Amino acid sequence: MICLLKLLFVILAVFIARNILVSIFFYGEIRSAQKKDPAAKSFLEVLLLYQGLQAQVNYRVAHFFFKLHIFFLARLLSQFGRFFTGIEIHPGARIGKRLFIDHGMGVVIGETSIIGDDVLLYQGVTLGGTGIEKGKRHPTIGNNVVVGTGAKILGNITIGDNSYIGANAVVIKDVPPNSTVVGVPGRITKQDGKKIDISLDHIHILDPIMQNIEELENRIKKLENK
Repeated sequence: MICLLKLLFVILAVFIARNILVSIFFYGEIRSAQKKDPAAKSFLEVLLLYQGLQAQVNYRVAHFFFKLHIFFLARLLSQFGRFFTGIEIHPGARIGKRLFIDHGMGVVIGETSIIGDDVLLYQGVTLGGTGIEKGKRHPTIGNNVVVGTGAKILGNITIGDNSYIGANAVVIKDVPPNSTVVGVPGRITKQDGKKIDISLDHIHILDPIMQNIEELENRIKKLENK
């Protein structure tokens, strides 16, 4: 009985120490989740219950071993993370500060992916390759980028800063800064060169297809009026 209590005490102490360290080293990520997710009620809730954060904690440890060329252990840790969170982040990926993975189930981040600061990824996002080529074969995501639910960004392409990738878009070409991309294949529309505000608002994103239709309708009305 005493041994069991000691074991429970050790487990509790390790759990508390681990979460204290996470709250310190991942403070920016936790605050980012609170800022971007209206469902986040408290710092403690994000710390203990957000799988996106847990996936990043696991990734940082795996990435440490990957940089030491202990590749098997790094991949083993990444697979544990995938099993427990449903988020697959290759330990070779390079991720900036304050990444927020919302819900996260089904998110895949490939080995040579590069993610900037203050990026928001929704569930089902894939940062993948397009073949079996070696070297840089996954996307580079700039700062302050939002990638919507189910979007696929494929190949060695660059997504410019402050851009928005719409839900279920398939992007295979470079995207300039301050752009919105929607559709399959992804079509680019500029939002007047203005920075896109990161939020959970998916209904006010410019759709280039609808813009073209509206322009055609306006031309038809002008012709009819003549």
